Amino acid sequence: MLDHLWLIPVFPALAALICGVWGRRLQRRAGWVAIAAMLLSSALAASATAAFVGAPDRPPIRYVLFDWIQVGALQIPFSLLIDQLTVVMLVVVSFIGTLVFIYSTGYMKGDPGYARFFSFMSLFAAAMYLLVLADNFVVLFIGWEGVGLCSYLLIGYYMEKDWCADAGKKAFIVNRIGDLGFVLGIALIFAACGNLDISHVSQHAAERFEAAGWLITAATLLLFLGAIGKSAQIPLFVWLPDAMAGPTPVSALIHAATMVTAGVYMVARCNALFALAPVTMAVVGLIGAATALVAASIGLTQRDIKKVLAYSTVSQLGYMFMALGVGAFATGIFHLYTHAFFKGALFLCAGSVICALHHEQDMLHMGGLRKAMPVTWMTYLLATLAITGCPLTAGFFSKDEILWRAASAGSLLGWILWVIGLLSALMTAVYMFRSLYLTFHGPSRVEPEKRAHVRESPASMTLPLILLAAGSIMAGWIGLPQWLGGSRFEHFLEPVLRAGRESIAETAGHAFELAVTALSVAVFLAGWLVAHRFFLTGYPERAERAAQRFGFLYRLSANRWWWDDAYNAVIVRGFMHLTFCLGWLDQHVVDGLVNGTGRAAASLGDAFRWLQNGRVQFYAFAILRGVNVLILVLLYGHAGDLLAEVARFIEMGVILNR
Repeated sequence: MLDHLWLIPVFPALAALICGVWGRRLQRRAGWVAIAAMLLSSALAASATAAFVGAPDRPPIRYVLFDWIQVGALQIPFSLLIDQLTVVMLVVVSFIGTLVFIYSTGYMKGDPGYARFFSFMSLFAAAMYLLVLADNFVVLFIGWEGVGLCSYLLIGYYMEKDWCADAGKKAFIVNRIGDLGFVLGIALIFAACGNLDISHVSQHAAERFEAAGWLITAATLLLFLGAIGKSAQIPLFVWLPDAMAGPTPVSALIHAATMVTAGVYMVARCNALFALAPVTMAVVGLIGAATALVAASIGLTQRDIKKVLAYSTVSQLGYMFMALGVGAFATGIFHLYTHAFFKGALFLCAGSVICALHHEQDMLHMGGLRKAMPVTWMTYLLATLAITGCPLTAGFFSKDEILWRAASAGSLLGWILWVIGLLSALMTAVYMFRSLYLTFHGPSRVEPEKRAHVRESPASMTLPLILLAAGSIMAGWIGLPQWLGGSRFEHFLEPVLRAGRESIAETAGHAFELAVTALSVAVFLAGWLVAHRFFLTGYPERAERAAQRFGFLYRLSANRWWWDDAYNAVIVRGFMHLTFCLGWLDQHVVDGLVNGTGRAAASLGDAFRWLQNGRVQFYAFAILRGVNVLILVLLYGHAGDLLAEVARFIEMGVILNR
C-alpha cells in the first residue's frame, strides 16, 4: 500500500471532477462520491501513519511522479514526500475532513448547489493534501494557491448574496499580499541555494546561509509574510472573520484542517531556515502573541456565534506562532493537531444550532437549547473545555506546553510571550464559556415561531460531533508534559523538527513546569468563574453594567479594534482616490497629450492648406521662388534678403489664391 500513497490527493481531485461535471445526474449521490474519495485517501493516510509509527526512525518516502521543469540548472520534478510531519498533517486533514464531509450531507440537504458544493470541498481537500505532501517549494506553492482558490469559491458559495461574494473576494485579495511575499522568499532561497527541494535546502541551509545574516533574515521574513496571510495573523487577519459568509461546514474545514493551518505547517517545515534567523523568530513570536491577544479581546463581545469561533481561531493560530517563535516547532504542530479536533467540533456544533434555529446566528436570540439539543450541547461543552485548557483535555496539554516553552526559553522575549499567553488564555475561557451559556443555558430567547420547531440534528450531523468531541478530550494524551513522562508526539517529530528542539533553552526542571501548569489551570478557573458570574447567574444585568463600566474597552472590542474601518479609510478609500487621480491623469494628461497632438496636426494642416490649391501656375510660381531663394542663399547668404524673399513669396501666393 505504501507504493500507492501518491494517490492520496488524486482521489479527492477525481471526486471534484466527477461532482463538477456530472453533478446534476448524481444529485444527492454527489456527497457520497466525495465521502468515498475521502475514505480512500484516509485509508492510504492510515497506512502511512502505521508505517511511521511502527518505525519512528524510518527514512522519508519520496515519489517522483514525473520530471516537470528542466531549464538549465533549474531541475524541478513533480515529487511528493512523506515523513513524520507529513503523517501528522495527513491524519488531521483526513480525519477532520472526512467527518466534515459526512456532516455536510445533512447540513446541505436540499441546497440547489449540492453537487457544486461537494466538488469545491473535494478540490479543497486535494489542494491541502498536495500542500502537505509537496517535496519542493514549487509543488507546495501549487497546493498553497489551490487552497486559496478553493477558499474563494467556498466562502463566496452563496454568490447571489453580495456580502458573501464580497467576503470571498476579500479573502482572495488579502491572501495575494501574503502570497507575493511567499514567492519572493522562494526566489531568494533559490538564488542562494540553486535548488528548491525542501529537504535539500534544509540539509544545506547552514552552508548556504550565514547565521543571522541579512539574506536568511530577508528570506524567512518573506516566507513568514505568506504565513501571515494564509494563517490570518496581524495585520492580514481581517479576511478570516468574514469567511463565515460560507456554509458552516466550510468554516469548519478552513479553520480546523486546511487553509489556516498551512502557514503554521510551512514555517515548521522550514524550521532549519527559521532557526538560522533569530530576528525572524522574534518577529514570528511577537506577531503571534499580538494576534492571540487582539483576537481574544475581540471575541469577548461578538454576538454572532460563528464570529466568536472565527476570532477564537485567529487567537489560537497566534498561540501556534508563539510556539514557533521560541523554537518549539513540535509544540506548535501539537497545538495545530489538538486544535483541529475541538475547533472542528465547535464549528459543527454551531452549524447544528444554526440549522435548528433556521439560520439564526445571534447568540442573544438563543438560550435554553440544552434540553432540546442534548448531543449538541454536550459536544459543545467538551470542546469548550478543551479549547479553554481544562485539565486532562487535549487543549490543556498543547496550550500548557506552549506556555511552558515560552516561560522556559530563557529570554525576555519568552517571558513577554508567556504573560501575553496567559492573558489570552484568560479571555479565551471567558468568551468560550460566554458562548456556551448564551447559547444553551438560561431562559430561552428564541423567537416563539422558531422555538416550537427546535430539535436535535440528524445522525449524519451528530455522529461527527461525538467523534470530534471524543478527540477533543483524548487527542492530547500523546503529548504529555515532562512531569508526566514526556511527549511521544515530540519524539515522533524529532527527525524532522530537530533544529527547533536544539534551539530551545530548557532552563528549568519539573518543579518550574508544575508551577507554570498550576498557574495556567488557575487562569482557566478564573475565566470560567467570570463567565459564570456575568453570563449565567447574573445575565444580563451584570454584563450590561460591565459594558458601561469599561466603556472604551467595550467599544474597542465590539468594534473589532476598528481594524476594518482603518483598512476602509486608509487602503480601500485611498486606492479609490488614487484610481480617481490616475483616471484624471489618463483622461486629461495622457489622452490630452495624444489628442492635443492630433488637434495641432489638424490645425497646422488647416493653416497650410492654401499651399495645395490645385492651380498649376501657383505651383510653377512656387518652384520659381524656391529656386530664387536657393540662389540667394548660395550667392549672398544674407538672412535679411532670404526673409524678404520668403515674405514676397507668401504675399504673392495670397494674391494668386484670391
